[in-house]
Amino acid sequence: MLGLSLLFMGKLFGTDGIRGKFGEFPLDIDSLFRIGHAIGTYYSGLLGRQARFVTGRDTRESGHALESALSAGIVHAGGESHSAGVVTTPGVAYLTNLEEKDAGIVISASHNPFEDNGIKIFTPTGKKAGEDVESFVEQALSSPSELILNDDFQLDDSNAKKYQADYVDHLFESFSGLDLSGESLVVDCANGAASALAPDLFRRFGADVTAINASPDGRNINLDCGSLHLEGLQSVVRASSANLGIAFDGDADRALFVDENGDIVDGDATLWVISQQLLKLGKLTSKKVIATQMSNIGLEVALSEQGIELVRKDVGDKYVLEGLIQSGAEIGGEQSGHIIFPAIGLVGDGMVTSLLLLQAASANKTTLSQLTGGFQKYPQILVNVSVDEKMPFDDVPSIREQARRTENALDGHGRLLLRYSGTENLARVMIEGRDQHEITELANALADTIKKALGGAK
Repeated sequence: MLGLSLLFMGKLFGTDGIRGKFGEFPLDIDSLFRIGHAIGTYYSGLLGRQARFVTGRDTRESGHALESALSAGIVHAGGESHSAGVVTTPGVAYLTNLEEKDAGIVISASHNPFEDNGIKIFTPTGKKAGEDVESFVEQALSSPSELILNDDFQLDDSNAKKYQADYVDHLFESFSGLDLSGESLVVDCANGAASALAPDLFRRFGADVTAINASPDGRNINLDCGSLHLEGLQSVVRASSANLGIAFDGDADRALFVDENGDIVDGDATLWVISQQLLKLGKLTSKKVIATQMSNIGLEVALSEQGIELVRKDVGDKYVLEGLIQSGAEIGGEQSGHIIFPAIGLVGDGMVTSLLLLQAASANKTTLSQLTGGFQKYPQILVNVSVDEKMPFDDVPSIREQARRTENALDGHGRLLLRYSGTENLARVMIEGRDQHEITELANALADTIKKALGGAK
């Protein structure tokens, strides 16, 4: 344990908490114990009393051991820790407030394969924990320690079933009046945290539910299923003539959809459908939708025609939430299907997103394909260019001028996103526009200019 701590230099937390491979630092048992101890110490010191936590996990085989080690660390530091068992990430965020805990902690690696795992920390408001607690944990793990995990520790999951039921009841009550009688749904649970929750929730609304990939074995989470692998869901929807297909990821904080024709409905199209329904109901008073730099220009064009502004933020639900809070907008999200609806919660929730979409279809008495009809996804091209150095693009006259020409050619009906890779010596030229041939020519011309200017063609 001492050797592991001395090897650590730098940051543990990314934009979505800690993520890594189980058994390797910092997601080995000893390190999770120390992380739990640091979290317990931080909150107890901050509050001047015994800190209280609720924890939860997805279905990875490493989840129980990691959750137990983390909880043992919390208790060793004088805190109190209660497990909600296998539950979705937004479920833990909701329960943190409901149970009046000081923080909620999720053991999950979301859409990653089963070998990975991770940690997310939530405040009672539903926001992710700030940099103060992250820095405290990182400092604790960078220092020598003699902490020893007690092998006799038992995870307190005595209230897990109640916690899970309270969360599902909350979702059901939030959409009281929704009647899905006669609706046939295919629900792909990704063999993850929604497996035991989502099918029952939709059935409570009267839907005829076919659940697939809802038999987790600890290793099949996200395996050729869920929101990253929609082919199976498309096939079942077509074969069964279902009204709609829903696909979650491992921790069910996002959802993607398949319409009655078997066509994919991504996060951009979902934002379009839900924002239109909110507009009809007079509940989009901000006339804003928050998205990221990766959202298709087609969404921006479609919303603008309805007098709605698309506000772009950096990629990541953390930045979408910041944009929602700053602007007072009613909805925001990402292409990946991670949608945040602040009226219900500040954490993306795939089941909430699904119910919002189903609510829109029910209210309009129409199909999902018809609801998405006003949104046209524009063609896109991405060209990667090898470079010898990463100079700011605006500091290179030839690149700056060619980028200006590109934007003029798009004439408000397309978009140029020019950036460097964070890990490789690559410049990325992404263009969206109405015509695939035109944007391909524009992207290649700009790529050639970058090669000549920054030495990647040598």
